[in-house]
Amino acid sequence: MRTTVNLTPDVAAEVARMRREEGLGTSDAVMALARRGMQRSAAGAAAKPFTQRTARLGARVDLSNIAEVLDLLDDA
Repeated sequence: MRTTVNLTPDVAAEVARMRREEGLGTSDAVMALARRGMQRSAAGAAAKPFTQRTARLGARVDLSNIAEVLDLLDDA
């Protein structure tokens, strides 16, 4: 498949480096970079599951009883 791609300067520099150091053609270098990016995104999603961060807020109210909390907020 033939297509036109606009490369940002940093990507173009990496393509040029790969062509020079690894002896690849432009298409092969772009394909290698694309495959590398796809592998990293697939591995990154599987390797690090989402965890919710928590922090102490210093609440001095029992937050398990929402009705009581709402009453306290209404009084203020």
